Amino acid sequence: MANNTLSLNHIIRKSSLNQNAPLLIMMHGYGSDENDLFSFASELPEELFIISVKAPYPMQPYGNAWYAINFDEEKGKWSDNEQAIESRDLIAKFIDEAIAEYPVNKNNVTLLGFSQGSILSYAVALTYPEKIKNVIALSGYINKDIFPEDIESRDYSNLDFYSSHGSADQVIPVNWARLTSPFLDGLNIKYKYSEFPVGHGVAPQNFYEFKNWLLERI
Repeated sequence: MANNTLSLNHIIRKSSLNQNAPLLIMMHGYGSDENDLFSFASELPEELFIISVKAPYPMQPYGNAWYAINFDEEKGKWSDNEQAIESRDLIAKFIDEAIAEYPVNKNNVTLLGFSQGSILSYAVALTYPEKIKNVIALSGYINKDIFPEDIESRDYSNLDFYSSHGSADQVIPVNWARLTSPFLDGLNIKYKYSEFPVGHGVAPQNFYEFKNWLLERI
């Protein structure tokens, strides 16, 4: 079911609850769209109100991005952090809109991101911790350039992260993902980190692990 009256195009799966439903917001990866992660929806707990959002920047010939990834000879591959920060703030605004629009619990919001969506999930949670309870970050990494400068002094005690990565990931090196644990430790944030013997994707055992992790927290 689609609703495009809010600031980001999205599709929804309604909750079995008529009010105060836990909210799960899905954010796809670079070059994909809102249908990608939505395939998980039918396998996830029916009390979840699920929103899968479409990134704002269209790509050619198809797909969307949360921010540009550029390639040039001097810089190599680099991310457009200004666009990423704009998307970070747009997601935060969208969360407020969704809470106003749908029968969900503003104190029980989970972000589920894959790849570029995962990178932004970290940024949204660390910039707007009051809006988020849980984060499921699949095949992403910590990009400190899109975080606020004062994270060391913020209170993140309400947050809980599930992070996972493929040990054979050829798109985002697993070494980048392995920096997540010490980073979250340094901020005293609760988390679970797992690796699976796959490339840039979500293995079935990865899905069941984060599903069970989420079941315990909603």
